[in-house]
Amino acid sequence: MPEEDLAVPVPTVVVQTKELFSWHAYARPFKKRNREFFTTILAVAFLLSVIFFTIGGVLPVVVIISLVFLVYVLSSVAPEQVEHKITTRGVVFVGKTYLWEELTRFWMAERFGSELLIVETTRLPGRIEFVIGSEDREKIKEIMQEYLVNEEAAPTFLDKAASWLSKRIPLEA
Repeated sequence: MPEEDLAVPVPTVVVQTKELFSWHAYARPFKKRNREFFTTILAVAFLLSVIFFTIGGVLPVVVIISLVFLVYVLSSVAPEQVEHKITTRGVVFVGKTYLWEELTRFWMAERFGSELLIVETTRLPGRIEFVIGSEDREKIKEIMQEYLVNEEAAPTFLDKAASWLSKRIPLEA
């Protein structure tokens, strides 16, 4: 018998799941938009639809209409309250567990007046955004630093383009 068949298995460390911290928050950041915002979106969408219809036909117009509908729904329907957890095995986002081995780094941010914990993953979706309360920020940061590096990701080309566009074309006053 070759010696490879007699290899001794390496013992694995078993980590019992223990909840370190949990909180209830919205599933995503939310900001109620006013009539001016939707009017501006519709005007821009109409102009783009006319341009794209002359260039490429109906399909680009259908895509623009779909995007306008998505923006309308996300801006007018408040997200549900969900429970988030940090455990000894990983983080739980809307009932789905992401193990520490699948996570690379985290950082804190703010969007639409909501505090966010952003965690980068090695699997899809790539980033998870937890809405957190400002009173929980330091406690969550302290726990997360035991497992992950606190390092903000450099903005991608898409992040820079969206930022530039939002500064140049304000959709609401």
